[in-house]
Amino acid sequence: MNRSAERRGRPRGSRNRRIVAVATVLVVAGALITVARVSSAKEQRLAAASAKCGPSATGPAAPNGQDTTTTQQNGRNVRSHWGDGQQPRPGCPSNTPPTVNCPPVADKLPNVPAAARDQVDQELAQLEGQIADANQRLATGQAPAQGGASPANNAAANNNASNAANAVMAQLNSRRTATINRIVAAMGQAKPAGLERLTGCTMNPPKNNGGNNNGGSNGNNGGANNGNNGGSNGLNILADRCRGGSRLQTHDGFQNGNRCVDTEMGEVADAAKNPSLLITQAPQQVRVNQPFTIRVSTRNLIRDRFLAAGQGGYYVEMSKLNAQGLVRGHFHTSCRMLEDTQVAPDPAPVPAFFVATEDNAGGAQPDQIVIQVPGLPQRGIAQCASWAGDGSHRLPMMQRANQQPAFDVVRITVN
Repeated sequence: MNRSAERRGRPRGSRNRRIVAVATVLVVAGALITVARVSSAKEQRLAAASAKCGPSATGPAAPNGQDTTTTQQNGRNVRSHWGDGQQPRPGCPSNTPPTVNCPPVADKLPNVPAAARDQVDQELAQLEGQIADANQRLATGQAPAQGGASPANNAAANNNASNAANAVMAQLNSRRTATINRIVAAMGQAKPAGLERLTGCTMNPPKNNGGNNNGGSNGNNGGANNGNNGGSNGLNILADRCRGGSRLQTHDGFQNGNRCVDTEMGEVADAAKNPSLLITQAPQQVRVNQPFTIRVSTRNLIRDRFLAAGQGGYYVEMSKLNAQGLVRGHFHTSCRMLEDTQVAPDPAPVPAFFVATEDNAGGAQPDQIVIQVPGLPQRGIAQCASWAGDGSHRLPMMQRANQQPAFDVVRITVN
C-alpha cells in the first residue's frame, strides 16, 4: 500500500519524460540502421558498376595514342578527353587499333619569343596533324602515299600489314624531324636544350579484340509503358520514371542504346546563370588533313567535371551546380563530313573529329579556349559543332523553355 501510494504521488511528467526518451532512442536507432542500409546498398551498387566492362565503342584517338592529353593555355592545364573518354577501364577488352606514341613538344616550349610565336604555333599544329595522319593509316593498314618522306618500299608495305606499319612510322619520324628542326630554327637562341631528341615516335600495340556487352539483352524492366499517366501539373505525361514507366532495360552508364536512364536530371541554374557557348573563330576552308584550330568561348560553365563514357560514366550523374549556382561539366567539339547539305545527316557514324575539354577553368565571365583539330580526312563540307555538357555529358538544362542551349555550329569546306 505504501509503495502504491508513493507511486501515485510521483509527478506524471517524470513518467512521460521517460517514455519520450525511450521513443527517441528507438527512432534514432532506426534512422541509423536505415542510413547504414542505404549507404551499404549504394556502395554495393557502385562496386558492382565498377566491375563492369561496357561495349567496345569506336571514337577518334588522341594524336599521341593516349586517351587524355594535357596542354598549356594561358597558364593552366587543358585536358582533352579524345573520343569523349571512349577508352574502357583497365582490364576491359576493346577494339582499339595500334597508335603512335610521340614525346610531347608543346610543354617543352615555355618561353617562345613573340617574333616566333606564330610560326611555332603552326609547326606544333603540323606535329599534331602528322600524328593524326599516322594513327589513321595504322587503323586502316594504309601505307604512306608514293613520294612521301618515307624511305620504306611502298609496294612491299601495301602487301604486308607489318611493312605498312613500319612505313607509317618511318614517314612520321621523318616529317616530325623536319618540323622540329624548323621550330629550333625559329626560336634561335631561345630554344630549350634537348628539343632535337623529341623527334622519335614509337608504336603502341593494338588492344585485345573481343569484348562483351554487359548491358545484356533488352529485357522487360517489369513495368508497363504507362508511368504516371495521372498527369503532372495537369498534363497527361507519358512517364516520369523508368520503373513502371518503361519496358526497356535500365541504362547502366555505358554507351548502350534502347535503354531507360533512371538518373535524376538534377540541378538547374537561374536563367542569368545558365551556360552559353559560341564558336568565335574557325576557318572557312581547309585542305584535306590540314591541321586547324577552332576557338570556343563559354560563359557560366565550370569546366571541371568529366566522367569517362567508356568507363560507365555516361548519364550516371545528375547535373550539379557549384556554390555560385553555375553548372559543373565540360564541353565537346566535333566535326563530321556531310554527304548531303539538303537533308539531315545519318546520326550513327563516328565523327571525323571529337574531343571533350576539361581544364578546371570557366566561370560567370566568358573566356576562350583553342581546340586543335589535326585535320579532316576527305573533301567535302564538314559540320563542326561545340556544345556544353554536364558531368555525365548531357546538354545542361535551362530555366526557361525558350532559352537557347549552349551550342554552336559552323561549316567548313575541305578541299
